[in-house]
Amino acid sequence: MTKRRKFSDKFKATVALEALRGDRTVQEIAAKHRVHPTQVTPWKRQAIEGLTGVFSDKIKRAENNEAEVKELHARIGRLAVENDFLSQGLKR
Repeated sequence: MTKRRKFSDKFKATVALEALRGDRTVQEIAAKHRVHPTQVTPWKRQAIEGLTGVFSDKIKRAENNEAEVKELHARIGRLAVENDFLSQGLKR
């Protein structure tokens, strides 16, 4: 019985990118990388579906950063008020 080959994410991305370019047919790409042509097509589809996540992830990070900045500003305000209160108590 033969063992199943496992391909790295980097290898899959390379093959999918080559398939997305459209310079060669799927059969040519599969022969070049020694994989079955039926493996190239799902990798290409996954790459296309995953592209939207590349750009939307930046937007989510920016939104999370804005919320974090607002929270930190509120915390700074509270600490400033506490410091003022405590410094007035020490002056007495």
